[in-house]
Amino acid sequence: MKKIATTPLNERVWQRYLRPGETVADALRRVATYVAENGETAIVEENPDGAIARDLRVATYYDLMASGSFLPNSPTLMNAGKQRGENQLAACFVLPVDDDMKSIMEALTHQVLIHKSGGGTGFNFSRLRAKGSRVGSTNGVASGPVSFMRLFDTATAVVQQGGMRRGANMGILEWRHPDALAFVNAKADGTLENFNISLAVDGEFFRRLDAGDEKVTEIWLTVVSNAWESGDPGLVFLDRINANNPTPNLGPLESTNPCGESPLRPYEACNLGSINLSAFVDEHGQFEWGRLRPTIVGAVQFLNDVITACDYPLELIRHNVLQTRKIGLGVMGWADCLALMGIPYNSDEAVAFAEMLAREIQSVAHLASESLARLLGPYPAYDGNAVDYPPRRNATVTCIAPTGSISILAGCSSGIEPHFARSYARRVVERDGDVMVDVEVPVLATVRERYPGCDISTLVPTALEVAPEWHVRHQAAWQKGVDLAVSKTVNLPHSATVTDVMKVYRMAYDLGCMGITVYRDGSKTGQVLVSRDTPAPNATKPTNPARPERPDELSGRTRKMPTVFGNLYVTCNEMNGVPFEVFATVGKGGKEVSAATEAIGRLISLGLRHGVPMDEIVGQLKGIAGEQPVFEENGAIKSLPDAIGKALEYLGGKTVTVHGASLCPECGAVLLHEEGCMRCTCGFSRC
Repeated sequence: MKKIATTPLNERVWQRYLRPGETVADALRRVATYVAENGETAIVEENPDGAIARDLRVATYYDLMASGSFLPNSPTLMNAGKQRGENQLAACFVLPVDDDMKSIMEALTHQVLIHKSGGGTGFNFSRLRAKGSRVGSTNGVASGPVSFMRLFDTATAVVQQGGMRRGANMGILEWRHPDALAFVNAKADGTLENFNISLAVDGEFFRRLDAGDEKVTEIWLTVVSNAWESGDPGLVFLDRINANNPTPNLGPLESTNPCGESPLRPYEACNLGSINLSAFVDEHGQFEWGRLRPTIVGAVQFLNDVITACDYPLELIRHNVLQTRKIGLGVMGWADCLALMGIPYNSDEAVAFAEMLAREIQSVAHLASESLARLLGPYPAYDGNAVDYPPRRNATVTCIAPTGSISILAGCSSGIEPHFARSYARRVVERDGDVMVDVEVPVLATVRERYPGCDISTLVPTALEVAPEWHVRHQAAWQKGVDLAVSKTVNLPHSATVTDVMKVYRMAYDLGCMGITVYRDGSKTGQVLVSRDTPAPNATKPTNPARPERPDELSGRTRKMPTVFGNLYVTCNEMNGVPFEVFATVGKGGKEVSAATEAIGRLISLGLRHGVPMDEIVGQLKGIAGEQPVFEENGAIKSLPDAIGKALEYLGGKTVTVHGASLCPECGAVLLHEEGCMRCTCGFSRC
C-alpha cells in the first residue's frame, strides 16, 4: 500500500490537525474509528457480526486516508473524535435571508454559530429590498443589500479573532435586483474582506446583453472591469444550477458555499472529500483504473457515514441535511496526475481525459450510493416522480472543492488547478541564521526521471503559463461529470485586458460551467507571490490592505554602510521571507540626523505593511544626493537616504516582491488565490 508522501511542509501543516501526543497515523485512526462507529451503517446493524463489520470499516477508512488516496475535508480531520456535541464535520452551509429584520438577525446569529464551528456560509441577498425603498412598518427607507452584507462581514471579522480558522462567506445577488450595480461595486473600496461575491446571471441576461440592453450592458461592463481590477465579482449561473437541481420537489437552489462548488438549499450543509488522482498513476505512467473504483466506493461510504456522525451547529441544519444526505466527492492532484502520465495540462488530450475521469468517478459513485439505498433506503426527500435517476442514498455525490490544506497533507497539487509555481522560496533555520532556499514541487523530480530531456514547462506548466481558455475548458470538462459544481480560478497574466475577462466569463457560460471566477496577476489586495518582473497593479480605486500584527519575534539581516555621519546600520526583518520592517540607526549624526534616520525606517516599515514593493522603495531612495558624499569600494554613498536604499537593495536582493499583498494571519506568508479561495502554503485557508 502506498503512503502519504512526507515533506517538511506537510509535516508542519499536519501539526494543526493533531491532538497532543498524536502522530499522523493516530489522527487518521481516530477519524476512521469515529466515523465508522458513529455512521448510519453502524447504527442500523443488528446482525451478530456487527462488531466485525465495524472493524472492517475502520480498517477500510484508515487505509483510504493513510495510503494518500483520499482525505475528507478539514473539519472532519480536525473535529472527529471530540467530546459529544463538538464533532462538527461539515465544511459549508447555506443560510436564507428574507426581507425582514427578524430573518436578517436570525441569519446573522446562525452565521456566527457556523463560523465558530469551523464552517463557511453562503447567502443570496436578492430578497432584500433596494436601497431607498419605503419600509411601511417604520415609515423609513431601506438601506439595501450591500449595507447588510457589511454587517455580516463585521460579524465574521469579530468571530475569526478567537476562532481556529477565519470565517468565509459567499454573497450572491441576482442581476435583476435594482441594487445590482451597487453590489458589483461593493468590494471596490477594499471592504467586505470576508466575502466572495458573485452576480447571479442566466441565459436571459446574455440574450439581453447581445441585444444591446442598456442596463444589462452597464452591469456587464462594470462586472468585467471590476473582475479585471481585483478578481471580484465572479458569476454564478443559477439557471444552469437549477437545471441540474437534484431535488426540484423541495424548491430552487439560490446560493452556494463560499467557493461556489456546493449549490445548496437553505439550511443545508455539504460534507466533502477528495481523491488524490496522482496516487493512481503507476511507475510506467499508466492510470490504475482498477484501484480507483474501490477507492470511490469506499469514499462514498465514508462520506455517507460522516453525515450521520456529524454534530451540526443547528438542529434545523441537521434536519435538512438528513432529508437529502448530500455529499461531495471530488479530486485533487490533477496537475500531478497529468505530469506523471506525460500529458500537458494545456492539451486536448488532458481535457478529454478530464471528462472521461469525471464521468467514471460520477458513475461509480452513483452506483455506490444506489447500493447504499438498497441497504438503508433512499434519502428521505427522494421523489421518483420529480427526478430521472434511480433511488440513491445521497441526493448529490460528486463535487470539485478547494483542497488547499488537504492537498498539502497528501503531498499533491490542489484540486484541478495547475501548479501556481514549479518552485518557491522557503525559510530554512540554520545555526548561523535563517536562509531562503528554493523548493521544488515534489512531482518535478519524478517527471525528470521518467521523461528525461522533457521540457518541464510543457509537462508541469504554471497557472500563468496556461492560457485562460484551457483553464475554462478544464473546468467545463470536469463539470460534465459532477453533481454539484466545480471550484476553480482562471488565472490571467497581468497584461490581460478587460476584453479577455469578458471572453472567459462568456466562455464559461457557453461551455456549461455553473459559475466562474478570475484573478489577474498583480491586481488585488491579496496578491499571490510574484516574480520581480511582475508589474505593479494598475490600481485606480482606493484600497484598504490588510495590516498584519507584528509577532513577538522576527529575524532578519543587518547591513553596515559608511556615511559622513558615521556608520549606518540598516536592519531588514522579514515575516516568512517577505520584508516586514526596517530599522535604521547612524553612529555620530546627532539628534536631528538620528531622528531623520529613524523616521525613514518607520516610513519604510509602514509602506511594507501596506504592500508597497521593496524594489519601489529602493528606487525612491537610491540616488538622492547630499552635500558630502562618501566614496567606498562599490561607488559613492551620496546621502543617508541613498545609503539606506543601497543597504536595502543588498539585503532584499533575493527577496520575493509582493504587490498589495494580504498576509497569512498565522505565518505571515503571502496568501495565494486559487480555487476561488485565498489560501497559504502553510495550510491556512479563508474558506
